[in-house]
Amino acid sequence: MKKKYLSAVVAVTAAAALAAPASATAETKPTESVAATAIATAATVQAAETRTTPSKATVQNTPIRTVRPGERVDAGQGWTVWLTKQGKYWSGPDGYENFRSVVDGNIDRTKPGVSHQSEGGETGVFHSGLYYGTRAAGRVELTDADGRKTLATLVALPGRSDWGVWYVHTAPTRGGSPAVALYDRSGKLLADLPAWDF
Repeated sequence: MKKKYLSAVVAVTAAAALAAPASATAETKPTESVAATAIATAATVQAAETRTTPSKATVQNTPIRTVRPGERVDAGQGWTVWLTKQGKYWSGPDGYENFRSVVDGNIDRTKPGVSHQSEGGETGVFHSGLYYGTRAAGRVELTDADGRKTLATLVALPGRSDWGVWYVHTAPTRGGSPAVALYDRSGKLLADLPAWDF
């Protein structure tokens, strides 16, 4: 449509230039000026249309790190996570170990879901959890009370498992837990946990 519009402007301008008397030098210059102005205007309109056309936002996915069963992953700031076929393990700076099962029936791996555990204090908070029920996980995203979004790191066992672990550090919270959302690789929301106050 834009090309047709530009072609029509050029054609009309060219016809006007041909219709002008060849001997009238004074008239030729204004005609050339009109042609140049018309082409420039058409180009400006086309450029403006190009600039204002909304573009689809790109989806920012998180690469999933594949780890061996029992392999310790340094999650930063003294935290460690590891996975076995039974579930997610993690420990903090104090060395105390925690466990979240994926085989005890407490989660339904037949549909997408996400869990959330958090520990921390005045210096910051370590968030982690399971994502499950999908082999197409794209990202896990936390949203705090101020609307700030933080992408989590994803880890999983080999073999395109239908579950994995996510973790991320955030600044201290203002007395609440952030919302957690699981998206697939196309950007579709698969599961979420709403934010809540303590």
